Amino acid sequence: MSSAMQHNKSLARFTVPGMGSDHCAGIVKTSLNRLGGIGEITTNIAAHRVEAHYDANVLTLAQLRGAIEKAGYDVASATNFGSGKKVQLIVPGMGSDHCAGIVRESLQRLQGIEDIETSIASHKVYVTVNDGGPDAEQLKQAVEKAGYDVVQLSAADNDESDQDIEIEQAYLTQAHKRLWIASVPTTLIMLLMVPHMFWQPIPGYLAIVAVLAFPVVFLFGGAATHNSTWRSLTNGTFNMDVLISLGSIPPYIIGLAGFFYSMTSFMEMAATIMTFHLLGRFLEAKAKGRASQAIRKLLTMGAKIARIERDGAELEIPVKELKPGDVMLIRPGDKVPTDGEVLDGESHLDESIATGESVPVYKAAGDNVIGATINKEGRLRVKVTKVGGDTFLSQVIKLVEQAQGSRVPIQEFADRMTGRFVPVVLFISLGSLIVWLLAADSLRPMLEWGAGFLPWVDPSASTTVLAILSAIAVLVIACPCALGLATPTALMVGSGIGAERGILIRSGEAIQTFKDIRVIVLDKTGTITRGEPKLTELTTADGVTEQQLLQWAATVENASEHPIARAIVEGARERNVTPGEVTEFRSTGARGVSGMVAGAFVLIGNRKLLDEEGVIGLQALDQELDELEGRGRTAVLVAVDGKACGVVAVADTIKMESVAAIRGMHELGLHVVMITGDNERAARAVANEVGIDEVQAGVLPAGKVDAVRELQKKYGNYVAMVGDGINDAPALKQANVGIAIGAGADVAIEAADVTLVRGELTGVVDAMHLSKATFNKIVQNLIWASAYNIAAIPIAAIGLLHPMIGVVAMTASSLSVIGNSLLLKQQFKRKIMS
Repeated sequence: MSSAMQHNKSLARFTVPGMGSDHCAGIVKTSLNRLGGIGEITTNIAAHRVEAHYDANVLTLAQLRGAIEKAGYDVASATNFGSGKKVQLIVPGMGSDHCAGIVRESLQRLQGIEDIETSIASHKVYVTVNDGGPDAEQLKQAVEKAGYDVVQLSAADNDESDQDIEIEQAYLTQAHKRLWIASVPTTLIMLLMVPHMFWQPIPGYLAIVAVLAFPVVFLFGGAATHNSTWRSLTNGTFNMDVLISLGSIPPYIIGLAGFFYSMTSFMEMAATIMTFHLLGRFLEAKAKGRASQAIRKLLTMGAKIARIERDGAELEIPVKELKPGDVMLIRPGDKVPTDGEVLDGESHLDESIATGESVPVYKAAGDNVIGATINKEGRLRVKVTKVGGDTFLSQVIKLVEQAQGSRVPIQEFADRMTGRFVPVVLFISLGSLIVWLLAADSLRPMLEWGAGFLPWVDPSASTTVLAILSAIAVLVIACPCALGLATPTALMVGSGIGAERGILIRSGEAIQTFKDIRVIVLDKTGTITRGEPKLTELTTADGVTEQQLLQWAATVENASEHPIARAIVEGARERNVTPGEVTEFRSTGARGVSGMVAGAFVLIGNRKLLDEEGVIGLQALDQELDELEGRGRTAVLVAVDGKACGVVAVADTIKMESVAAIRGMHELGLHVVMITGDNERAARAVANEVGIDEVQAGVLPAGKVDAVRELQKKYGNYVAMVGDGINDAPALKQANVGIAIGAGADVAIEAADVTLVRGELTGVVDAMHLSKATFNKIVQNLIWASAYNIAAIPIAAIGLLHPMIGVVAMTASSLSVIGNSLLLKQQFKRKIMS
């Protein structure tokens, strides 16, 4: 890449509704790569999106758009993120393509316009303007000069998600409309054909069929297909529409010969092929909509209106106008408009959209809340902390889109097959035509055999008819779409299931790698344990009650901010012990604290400190002290007026789900390793409690990467790492699969391949089951699509498959791949519940 490219890089994003499979995406990439100045290109089948980095000094957005259209695909929207801004105008009077053309022409007269998109359905105009180009007011004036009112102007960036949904719905509506326009005359043709062939010849039948089939093949039904074919052929890239055009136009034209010669009519077949093709396109669009419904649900879950405090008054404003620092008022039943921090009030929030957890979560002052979650009962005042693309929901959507647009290594197999698929099919079709014309008599015995169980096979047909039927059957039975849909549809469904359950898988590669993982590395603090100390045990000397011991300890420690002190005070309050007043408080750093409580001198600290102070009775507590420390507890001694009164133990407690999670890992055959900076004794105590196989203690943050490397040397590249802190990020990157606990640091989440939003270790087991199930679906889809093509094309070439049956089978192949991917939902649900 040139230095100019590096310094003038722009990013263009296109919505390409017809890009429905990896085969289509490959054609789009090929066409774009022919342009000079193109950088990295990424495609996302689920979102019908293409993103291309390019040199703004060499290329324009219009040239990139033209390259996609030359490949045979319409572009519904184009956005330039590098050189300009995008402005949305709402023009209510723009009700037809004629009106839209006038609006476009008026805007194009202005200097500095990069691109214009119009949406008749929503009366919206999207204008991409170069730096230094016209401002929003000038755009409005240009449209008004053309005779149309503009009722709203806004920056279009915030509406991109809504726009994507509108485009997808418009594409589905268009596909439905074309299907109905084609199906009505085709149905009439079928109703006439049956009596004409089997009962009574219909006068003028050929002319009637020619008239009915013409708009199906050439106008309202097939025009878009043939337009795509022409652009694809002239561009040197062969898409699926090429096969459909060659399977419908020649039969219609050949059928016209019936007006001059006595021969079989093929026009009925031409109309039927086109109609079934349009039916397949509509059903695919609808089925893929179901496959990607998880992300669509996320896109529509956010609140539209926010109630805020401003200048002492309550106002309702659009969510997109919120700014960090605004104070939102959230009533019972309201959706939280955006991410924030609770200032006042308490309530339970339904966070199932974010975590998959159905039990509402308690929130009070100081707690963070997530946008789009639902307030169940209390009234909350919440300060806005994140807006727009920075919110949790936006980040989840980006992660899911990233996963859906990513590639799985196994996909290279499908890419190799589909890359030259259409030219090979054209060659086989032509070869079949020639062989039948030259050697029909040698092939007829095979037809006679097939006629015994295939009602559409007619061995007595003329050589020409048999040659044409076999050639067309090869064209329409071939289905690169099924191969191209195998991976993205499974990723679509799998990533959607994960998002609903709080499992965010960033890449397809991680899904494939996950299935081979043999070792899983766990950080201790915050992953296996809660990451915060809790009061666990009390041991008293003779004549001292637990209540007294805790009263003395909590009263003195209440004056300290040390984490152990806070744990003792919180533990006392949980046991209904309220700290009293302390005077003459003194801290000796890490060794201990002291103070006067109700006239008594209370000293709390380690064994060495109390020895130095001459405390008596310590020997009686030594056994309990050793036992607690052996179990990984941090134990402190309490003495009153120079006499030992007891031991207070604090520990970072095990998360409730950790034992079940590690048991689940063992059931999956994983070797579980814990790496921690804690001492060996404390680490072993935790490991024994939860069932860890191997412990590496005293490992510094920088040493975690080396520890993972050593495990990779020992076990191969089959090591996964789970962590939650900033110091875990390098190790997460080093591991073959990095898994971040969602409650942890942003940098750890950014470094990971998988993020567990709920912050529970059981999510690792669920994520592994999901990854394995998703990969299995990809393999099943690829096997089915490959086997279908390998078997179907030869059957069609030898004349045993009628073209009408072939086009139905082609559609069924694509739908079966999508349907198999959708089964993942039920299969995964059963796996989790079992």
